[in-house]
Amino acid sequence: MATKAKAKKATAAKSSAPRKIAEIKPRGRTQDVTGEVISDKMNKTISVLIFRRVPHPQYGKYVKKTSVFKAHDEKNEAKIGDVVRIEMCRPLSKTKRWKLMEIVQKARTDLTEVNV
Repeated sequence: MATKAKAKKATAAKSSAPRKIAEIKPRGRTQDVTGEVISDKMNKTISVLIFRRVPHPQYGKYVKKTSVFKAHDEKNEAKIGDVVRIEMCRPLSKTKRWKLMEIVQKARTDLTEVNV
């Protein structure tokens, strides 16, 4: 009986020790791509056109393929023509799986077209 009491005291002493708070680490490596904004008509959402080069399965020649991704733009800061970097994230809606990380290059706007 005495050994059981000693064992309980030992486990109680271990559990009263301060626990270390684990750092929150991202799951795996996040994927990010760079592309051009082709639409910003939706609220807090942009459509980004991505170009990638893949070898043809039979001939080996590199072919340009495109994809359009919907990305979350919290502040509605990206405009059509901007070059942006987006990162994969959890599903935000039926089609949104990306979020805007940064605007790499702003679109050029010509002031000569504006009538003052």
